[in-house]
Amino acid sequence: MEKKHPNLIKIGKRIRSIREKKGYSQEEFAAAAQLGRSYAGRVERGEQNVSVQSLIQIALTLEIELGELFPSLQELKTPYRKRLEDKTR
Repeated sequence: MEKKHPNLIKIGKRIRSIREKKGYSQEEFAAAAQLGRSYAGRVERGEQNVSVQSLIQIALTLEIELGELFPSLQELKTPYRKRLEDKTR
């Protein structure tokens, strides 16, 4: 399995935190968001590269703005640095 990307971990932690504050169990949340429970768990652990459509569904279910799922840009890492460095060589 590929190493978890720090950005996915941060987003997953935010989703878990908001879900818990809203009083959802992971199973209840997954059902309400129409996501598989194991998929929702992988998203929360940062193991799943989640689609924009799934993020929209998550935000709608949690009744929050989509942007609340994301950390500030200063907290994020460049996702493709290695690939960009390889192309410049």
